[in-house]
Amino acid sequence: MYADYVLRRFGIMLLVIFLAVSINFALPRLMPGDPIEAQLNRIMAESGGAVGDVQALVNSYRERFGLDDPLWQQYLSFWQAAFRFDFGYSLVNFPERVIDGVLAGLPWTLGLLGFATAVSFFLGTWLGGLMAWPQAHRFFRVFGSGILLLSSVPYFLIGMILLYVFAIVLRIFPAGGGIPFGVDIGLNWVTVKAIAWHGTLPALSIILAEVGAWAIGMRGMMISVLGEDYIALAEAKGLRKQRVFLWYGMRNAMLPQLTKLAMALGHIVSGAILVEVIFSYPGIGFRLYQAIQSQDYFVIQGIVLLLSVSLAVAMFILDLIYPLIDPRITAQRT
Repeated sequence: MYADYVLRRFGIMLLVIFLAVSINFALPRLMPGDPIEAQLNRIMAESGGAVGDVQALVNSYRERFGLDDPLWQQYLSFWQAAFRFDFGYSLVNFPERVIDGVLAGLPWTLGLLGFATAVSFFLGTWLGGLMAWPQAHRFFRVFGSGILLLSSVPYFLIGMILLYVFAIVLRIFPAGGGIPFGVDIGLNWVTVKAIAWHGTLPALSIILAEVGAWAIGMRGMMISVLGEDYIALAEAKGLRKQRVFLWYGMRNAMLPQLTKLAMALGHIVSGAILVEVIFSYPGIGFRLYQAIQSQDYFVIQGIVLLLSVSLAVAMFILDLIYPLIDPRITAQRT
């Protein structure tokens, strides 16, 4: 029976990936203008050349990138490229391949968003549970109320405030970038300190904005389980307050938080685009922003497809571990 459950979930994941690939193929081609011609005109204008009739050059580039093929053939080629995750060359940074640009920005985004998401999840979930627990100290409800106010403030606005205060006024942290100029990236303490120093403000802006959101969700779920019979039974049995809080309260209220966490982890690869733009952080989000601005839709396709597949895989993994997290969930149909 569990095998049937796994096959159904796997089929749903494949369907999501199929729709994601098809939509990812169609949307960039609906963008106005010709990206090849626009890039050639921009390059010629910057180099001081005449921006006249470049149709012959455009046609040669379209043939090189496969854009002059019939649409159905482009679609089949796109599927072949999707299996290899090979989307050819960037139109803006030619001859850089799309996969090379994505892999260059991926570690920065995974490090920044992975750390910020993990910290905000644990702090917000713990704080939300304590805010709703009747035996918790009053400090957590007072402190939590102030944290909840930050959940209504966009993370990029918090980032701009932190940038102004700590980078421009106080000059404690750098205003942008991922690592100081002249520092060679390697597995050493100097690199770790430099990356942490540059990533503090971007990570802090995301954490401050997300902790309140996690706390609100956990507080609501914790309140909903307080009246359950198993809570009353655990207290009547004389179990320690910490055990009742963790194993009977937090554990049963955690399931929606884990669903949201899986979706958040799936979105990690897309990056907090505006935060990365504000701090000029060299992650996937900043590269996606640059690609959209320059209509570099090969790069757009690569990043968006990576986001879609990672989200589908994250939800599939979560579906598999749901029955292990909560015994009330089974793989059996009723």
